[in-house]
Amino acid sequence: MIFDNQYIQERIKKTEKLREEGINPYPANTVKGMPSSDFFEHYAYVKEQTADEKKDEQQIVTLTGRIKFIRIMGKAAFAKIEDSDGLVQIYYNRDDLPEGYYNTVAKKLFEVGDIIEATGYPFVTQTGELTLHCRDLKIVSKAIMPLPEKFHGLTDHEIRYRQRYLDMIMNPEVKETFIMRSRIVSLIRRFFEDHSFLEVETPMMHPIPGGANAKPFVTHHNALGVDRYLRIAPELYLKRLTVGGMEAVFEINRNFRNEGMDQTHNPEFTSIEFYWAYHNYLDLMQLTEELFEYIFAQLQMDKTITYGEYEIDCSTPFAKVPFVEALTSIGEVPKEVANDREKAIAYLKEHGVEVNPNLTLGYLQAELFDEFVEGKLINPTFITDYPIDISPLSRRSDDNPDIAERFELFMAGKEIANGFNELNDPIDQFERFKAQADAKEATGDEETMHMDLDFIRALGHGMTPTAGEGIGIDRLVMMLTNNHSIRDVILFPAMKPEAKLEEAKAEIACKKCGNTNEEELKPAKKGKGFFCKDAAACNKRAQEKKA
Repeated sequence: MIFDNQYIQERIKKTEKLREEGINPYPANTVKGMPSSDFFEHYAYVKEQTADEKKDEQQIVTLTGRIKFIRIMGKAAFAKIEDSDGLVQIYYNRDDLPEGYYNTVAKKLFEVGDIIEATGYPFVTQTGELTLHCRDLKIVSKAIMPLPEKFHGLTDHEIRYRQRYLDMIMNPEVKETFIMRSRIVSLIRRFFEDHSFLEVETPMMHPIPGGANAKPFVTHHNALGVDRYLRIAPELYLKRLTVGGMEAVFEINRNFRNEGMDQTHNPEFTSIEFYWAYHNYLDLMQLTEELFEYIFAQLQMDKTITYGEYEIDCSTPFAKVPFVEALTSIGEVPKEVANDREKAIAYLKEHGVEVNPNLTLGYLQAELFDEFVEGKLINPTFITDYPIDISPLSRRSDDNPDIAERFELFMAGKEIANGFNELNDPIDQFERFKAQADAKEATGDEETMHMDLDFIRALGHGMTPTAGEGIGIDRLVMMLTNNHSIRDVILFPAMKPEAKLEEAKAEIACKKCGNTNEEELKPAKKGKGFFCKDAAACNKRAQEKKA
């Protein structure tokens, strides 16, 4: 039972004792007191007063907050209470509180974790700390669950993510991260509104999964008697709006992908997608740079940010490197390998990467990119000119039909954004959807896109030349707050049921070498399980294991 713990039982008894004293441990209609930041600002002058001036009992103020520390010294006590702005010290004693209240209530029944209301006057302690001298103390909410011991704090990641409320109580910097996240989302919205984009809402349950290559979540609509798919991307609906005459639209949306979880992947995540008629992907890259400039300026952040071991220079313009050139110049993949299907398969196998032999050259180049390039893209870098066969919704280049007019933006070895000139030729789109369906049949890949005939019909009515982009908000927040797990920037990330926790921990291991270090693992691209990010180190461990 949740209340069986002896410490919880003791707190429950204190709650009942409060009731016996005629005190409601959960009163209604309590008004929030002066914020602690205002208290420090408004009464800063008290520190400058002379000894005779320091005690001004007429300056009555009320503070509210959670008790984070108590030190009882016989007939008096000091405590620290915390509100949304921070900690403030209070002092109370037997003689200044109502008769009998200190010994029967404040001393015995108030404890760390309780939320209280303290009323009194400001003064400065002998150590120079601005403090509230209490004349009255009231319970606002009695905590029956004890907080973690202060010295050790709350460090267990499973508990932190599962009980985010406790994480925020014990680790104030966590709350700051989510305040920053909220500000970033607000700034993104304001930026696009200022650029005359219209915010829209599109369905989250789709009849056909589309808009990206990903495995969908499936649900069932009882009233319609049909299956529905939680959206993996809003792209195809937003482009339908462009067909309908909305020339600049955006949606800040939740997407769902039924795939593995790691440091940068959560099955439910947030992104912004925007579509801009009569513009191209070069315009999008410029707009993205302007968005970064705007966010940094509004947050008053230095453009050189620290992200783990990296110092990332976010000054614009960002570097721009064509996809195949990146394989050779950054990934050091031999040119003959980068442009030859059979040699690419052999090269990947040589480096411990198993791939489906039926994959096209474009997909093999994507495997080479993932293994040898992506992790080296530290400063913001646009990779452009992607293979057309891994870009089923992108417009072909007029100069080279095997290349898509597309880019992706990378930072600290992670993809942040994806944008391209939208394919508006309905015949070409039909053929590409068909090719995806054929590939699905040939490879069994559950992530390939389905045929969406209604979207083809929409394109058949004519869509203006349009460019569209998606930016991963969770990953962007990770970068700007120096957090290295996506779960640190999502308030309530996906978690295994507690009953399966030990079983889950046992499952997080490389299939090849057995490595259990989560930070060194990535989810298998096809199916369940994990593999090491460092293929060479993985091969070495596997060989040692066999030996």
